[in-house]
Amino acid sequence: MRTERNIMKNFECLGLNPALAKSLVHMKYTTPTPIQAQAIPLALEGHDIMGTAQTGTGKTAAFAIPLIEKLLNNPRGSALVLTPTRELGKQIMGIMHQLLGPKSPIRTAFIIGGESMGKQIGQLRARPRLIVGTPGRINDHLERGTMMLRDTHFLVLDETDRMLDMGFAVQLEKIFKYMPEQRQTLMFSATLPKNILKLSEKYLHNPKRVAVGETNVVARNIKQDVIRIEQDKKYNELMSQLHDRNGSVIVFVKTKYGADRMAKNLRRDGFASEALHGDLRQSKRDQVMQNFRKMNFRVLIATDIAARGLDVPHIEHVINYDLPQVAEDFIHRIGRTARAGAEGSAISFVSNQDGRKWHAIERLLNPNAANDKGSDRKSSKNAKFRRGKKRFHRGKKKAA
Repeated sequence: MRTERNIMKNFECLGLNPALAKSLVHMKYTTPTPIQAQAIPLALEGHDIMGTAQTGTGKTAAFAIPLIEKLLNNPRGSALVLTPTRELGKQIMGIMHQLLGPKSPIRTAFIIGGESMGKQIGQLRARPRLIVGTPGRINDHLERGTMMLRDTHFLVLDETDRMLDMGFAVQLEKIFKYMPEQRQTLMFSATLPKNILKLSEKYLHNPKRVAVGETNVVARNIKQDVIRIEQDKKYNELMSQLHDRNGSVIVFVKTKYGADRMAKNLRRDGFASEALHGDLRQSKRDQVMQNFRKMNFRVLIATDIAARGLDVPHIEHVINYDLPQVAEDFIHRIGRTARAGAEGSAISFVSNQDGRKWHAIERLLNPNAANDKGSDRKSSKNAKFRRGKKRFHRGKKKAA
């Protein structure tokens, strides 16, 4: 078995299809990231993979490159990529199209909820060899008979833990039944709870374990600050933070209504902002993200729909105005900054009502410290907001 050091030093050593190799040069892919160096050679050899990696590590290319290589080198057969959200699916499809290159003969289909079934049926009738979609809508087409997966021998499940958190377990089970048993399956997850392990044992065949870094760990290049604050003082503190910081900001809130209201209030108070949540039409969500990428506005107010899969390199700050309902989402939220080795900052507002949520986050990030009876009191004291001396006070206790 080859070691990681001699698996991949660059993409040229893989002897990829000329069309794919040309695309990688055009995309300026030169040195593989650790997850790419480990996963791509194993996937090219035909192994099933159970992979974990922190956000922003180049995971999409780790499965996209071997997937495209298989399609280019085999005239028959198709591939399916399942993803929890439309936003992540769109980013994956964008990378796939770049890897395929212009005028590629390989047809694709993007099958997500919130878009016209008729338009999607048209894509499926063209016999695409690459399908990217969300489990709910994929399952809808399978049950209608408008999609066939009999020749789909390559399956990718991205952000598997998030798909299960969102209640897609039943849909995933149904989709597996429509697929041939003899297939290659690549499963990627940021965390490894028991339900993920059970799923991999059931549907993966002798998978190779690929892991980069630790799970439940925040990237080291994210500077974290915690502000203990009363609920009714959050908005004024948010404005102070926005005044004090430069660059693009994503603010996470709990509800869709709260996102719309905050974006409206911030615009009233002089901050260019837009809201992103699940109730927006897909065309509106695309427009918001396009304008944010172009820096047409500075502050994006989002629900947890944006906690995973949102890859915008210029996001410099993440503000947790409301803490997430699920502790694991804290890691994914703040992972929206410090992408691809850049530096970023994350601020979390913690009110008296947030005690349980914050304790769960601390326990996730640092189990040993969370078990120390005095640690939470010490953390609370160090993270105390001190009005007048500083806009915010950096707690000594960090997750790194």
